[in-house]
Amino acid sequence: MAVPGLAADGTMLRADGWRVNRKRVQRLMRTMGIVALGPKPRTTKPAPGHKVFPYLLRGLAIERPNQVWCADITYIPIGRGFLYLAP
Repeated sequence: MAVPGLAADGTMLRADGWRVNRKRVQRLMRTMGIVALGPKPRTTKPAPGHKVFPYLLRGLAIERPNQVWCADITYIPIGRGFLYLAP
């Protein structure tokens, strides 16, 4: 079962007069099998009509330093989205 989240649940319970902290709400949610909704990375779903690029290194013998380079993107979840970190 999915719900808005741990912080929202704690706030709602405190507003109703219950004395709870984050750890108690977290434990109760885990015991009851409730998971919070949150954004998930969509890193492998291409946009409709998006061009698929060929793998250019297939069959290439890499024999010396600096012959090929690569880059990586790191997805860091923040608030309501993601921060993209690239070197």
